[in-house]
Amino acid sequence: MSAKPESSPVFATATLEAWTKAATKSAPGGNVDALNWITPDGITVKPLYTAADLKGLQYSDTLPGFEPYLRGPQATMYAVRPWTIRQYAGFSTAEESNAFYRKALAAGGQGVSVAFDLATHRGYDSDHPRVTGDVGKAGVAIDSVEDMKILFDQIPLDKVSVSMTMNGAVLPVLAGYVIAAEEQGVPQDKLSGTIQNDILKEFMVRNTYIFPPEPSMRIIGDIIEYTAKNMPKFNSISISGYHMQEAGANQALEMAFTLADGKEYVKTALAKGMDVDEFAGRLSFFWAVGMNFYLEIAKMRAARLLWCRIMKEFDPKNPKSLMLRTHSQTSGWSLTEQDPYNNVVRTTIEAMAAVFGGTQSLHTNSFDEAIALPTEFSARIARNTQLIIQEETHITNVVDPWAGSYMMEKLTQDMADAAWAIIEEVDAMGGMTKAVDSGWAKLKIEAAAAEKQARIDSGKDVIVGVNKYKLAKEDAIEILEVDNVKVRESQIARLNDIKKKRDAAQVQQALEAITKIADSGQGNLLDAAVKAIRARATVGEISDAMEKVFGRHRADTQKVTGVYAAAYDSAEGWDKLKKEIADFADEEGRRPRVMIAKLGQDGHDRGAKVVATAFADLGFDVDIGSLFQTPEECARQAVENDVHAVGVSTLAAGHKTLVPAILKALKEQGADDIIVFVGGVIPRQDYDFLYEAGVKGIYGPGTPIPASAKDVLEQIRKARA
Repeated sequence: MSAKPESSPVFATATLEAWTKAATKSAPGGNVDALNWITPDGITVKPLYTAADLKGLQYSDTLPGFEPYLRGPQATMYAVRPWTIRQYAGFSTAEESNAFYRKALAAGGQGVSVAFDLATHRGYDSDHPRVTGDVGKAGVAIDSVEDMKILFDQIPLDKVSVSMTMNGAVLPVLAGYVIAAEEQGVPQDKLSGTIQNDILKEFMVRNTYIFPPEPSMRIIGDIIEYTAKNMPKFNSISISGYHMQEAGANQALEMAFTLADGKEYVKTALAKGMDVDEFAGRLSFFWAVGMNFYLEIAKMRAARLLWCRIMKEFDPKNPKSLMLRTHSQTSGWSLTEQDPYNNVVRTTIEAMAAVFGGTQSLHTNSFDEAIALPTEFSARIARNTQLIIQEETHITNVVDPWAGSYMMEKLTQDMADAAWAIIEEVDAMGGMTKAVDSGWAKLKIEAAAAEKQARIDSGKDVIVGVNKYKLAKEDAIEILEVDNVKVRESQIARLNDIKKKRDAAQVQQALEAITKIADSGQGNLLDAAVKAIRARATVGEISDAMEKVFGRHRADTQKVTGVYAAAYDSAEGWDKLKKEIADFADEEGRRPRVMIAKLGQDGHDRGAKVVATAFADLGFDVDIGSLFQTPEECARQAVENDVHAVGVSTLAAGHKTLVPAILKALKEQGADDIIVFVGGVIPRQDYDFLYEAGVKGIYGPGTPIPASAKDVLEQIRKARA
């Protein structure tokens, strides 16, 4: 006969003191504190958490679907409806992208997420001379509603939600989507999806802006107003932290700056005379999910808590106005060119963090995106990663599985506290627009990026296959390559055809109306853009109509100093290289001078800024070229500044067009003694092409910056011998 429960033997409960004593025996140097992990956000993560860590936590025992929504915006979350599987894609022509979307939807995708090329982002038509290397690269080329109609051909826009990553040229692109749907027979009030429309983060990190901050914020207000009235199922803005983390921000910075941006957009809409409950329920967010597994889950839970706190300030009456709903995307920056199949594992781990954090939709990156655009093969693996989590794991059966975890509840509060301190700092500056205008926010992110890269280059942070467990030989993998010249020619042919067939007087009248509204401040710019697109005005023409009044934004170029060197810790190789650079200065009478350049419309400048910072810390004189230079402009600046070398940073696949062009421009200006090196996302299949063109060094993702700096110094010495 079994013993009664109350008389059964019980385990003695060990005390925290006893655990500390036991742990001390195996801790490095007998110091238990050495087991603590200090995150990049400055948060201490302990090896052990107990119930004592929950004391004083106000929100450790809440329910999903209720304030403060820490555990999820819906009561049942994935138990009733899993997150939406999205495939963020766009490449080459509208025809190619449409074929990809239709295959993805047939294979289990549940929404379309559109990536546009950089020419479109920056409001240029494909025939503009500044975008010769950008058309159809890193996204789909869209010049008019005719392109947009092809993009969504046979995709029922009343049934399929569409997410569009667009900020600079947001008015003509959103208008093109509206008219494409209209001509498909779908009225505006049936459209569902999201337009990113988050311009503040563009001034901080991604740089696909067109107009200065003030008129850009006005455009956002007009879009929120128009969609609230005409497109009730459509999210008028996706407030994005994704690009901040991709540019180097840690999780606390990403969350704080994103929520502060959201607060600024709410104020902008209220200034239009709108009631907060008219639009707040259609605001959405967009997070990056990287390899910092615990912090990513905590970040998403903490963000819902803080957004609820922020929105309370505006006294909404509808509970939906307090909810933070989000799309998430696995990190592109964490993907490695080296040993790329490891990226399948990285993306899976990041997808799990997004799901455990309670995302409403998710895009999983393909394993080859550190090398080139994803192939159909790699995109299928990325999509199936989500399908397997949804269909095979039973993770979806439990709402907020991490709830009640001593560690996760404490970490959620720690993340909230760290982010809130930054938000208060932003508020003290007068809000996010002023924090962005001052350059402070951008420099905070760039400092975090430089510190992270130094930790990787010095081996403190391990990246498998890059700085540890490296392959002796890397096998080439199949990549997708876009023929930029062919795409541009086809786009120009379609543009010419549209302009021949349209009513030119009607188009001119519609464009003049846009300019008048921009100048007077009276009327809604999106409404005017819809009318212009219906008349077959182009993306470039509509952007030009506003540029006459608003002008084009020109960013100040700044760099942080000292951060990389401090994090690298002055290792032996570092000090030796600094001496070699100092010796060069003694021999030549000046320090080696390099110019770090971004060519074309690629505004992703994380790599360029980190390299500039590290080279400067080593002792180089460093110039940073302005964004969006043509090769000819870059060459002219290099000659005027009397540099020894130009380093081209490329992420948008335009290197085969733009790098030969800079070499040609230098030669034409009698400066072919200036060496050119290239860094960024460059398939190894393209290395020989670039070397034959005259490039002296190519440094792909994962190359330690001190190694590239040493090589550049040697190449400069050879050129001067």
